[in-house]
Amino acid sequence: MREKSKLAGKTVKIKDGTGIKASQFVVEDWFENVIGCSWLNANGNPAALQYAVRIAKFGENNNVPPFDNDVLYGKIGMLGFLLNVREITEE
Repeated sequence: MREKSKLAGKTVKIKDGTGIKASQFVVEDWFENVIGCSWLNANGNPAALQYAVRIAKFGENNNVPPFDNDVLYGKIGMLGFLLNVREITEE
């Protein structure tokens, strides 16, 4: 487990080039703090699966390292998503 993210509870802006059409992301905390393990070990977790597919497709364009654990869990609307800290801005 990690120390709680400084972005926990904040609404942040999603950068262009992520493959996500939404513009805002409400951060809950680091994924590993929410689920109890790295996204790489979250077998069957829908948000982790979606993240893995998305970064495989868009990661290189957005300079998101596919095996980086700086991954936040949060909500876009009512659905849970994962975003790398490099995919967001606090602006």
